[in-house]
Amino acid sequence: MQLVVARIGRAHGIKGEVTVEVRTDEPELRLGPGAVLATAPADKGPLTIESGRVHSGRLLLRFEGVPDRTAAEALRNILLIAEVDPAELPEDEDEFYDHQLIDLDVVLADGTEIGRITEISHLPSQDLFIVERPDGSEVMIPFVEEIVTGIDLEEQRAVITPPPGLIDESEAVVASARDEESDERAGGQPKGDA
Repeated sequence: MQLVVARIGRAHGIKGEVTVEVRTDEPELRLGPGAVLATAPADKGPLTIESGRVHSGRLLLRFEGVPDRTAAEALRNILLIAEVDPAELPEDEDEFYDHQLIDLDVVLADGTEIGRITEISHLPSQDLFIVERPDGSEVMIPFVEEIVTGIDLEEQRAVITPPPGLIDESEAVVASARDEESDERAGGQPKGDA
């Protein structure tokens, strides 16, 4: 099975290094020296990692056969793809590969069906499940412990406990800090003529 593990960014320096946007929880395993990675588009690879280092919080890689900045810049926006055994599991039991989560049924704790995970969106602050509901609409569910209370790969389901309004907008509670401040200034009394 092939998994996207990084996207090549801009060239760094003049010796052929590139920045990469890491898309794996195991960069030391997938993006280490000697790793041979397929690419998308396929005609740009495969690429073999010659060396890697972290600079100012960013991973920099150098590939064999990429001697200078011009060659490195030609790789910009290419996806790096690793071949992964589908039976392989992450080291931490609370971590999952995207392919393990795609197509899981999403249900509430009482068994009520919400939908099916069609995509995982990796944002800087958290990951989101993109869930297709039975009516064809989509809902985004933050993949955080407070909401996703269980993942059962054998039963092929994710159990969630959503806050009000996440699944059903009619349950949403809209709170405004401005309303609270106005109430406090009025001594907690309702607004209007006295």
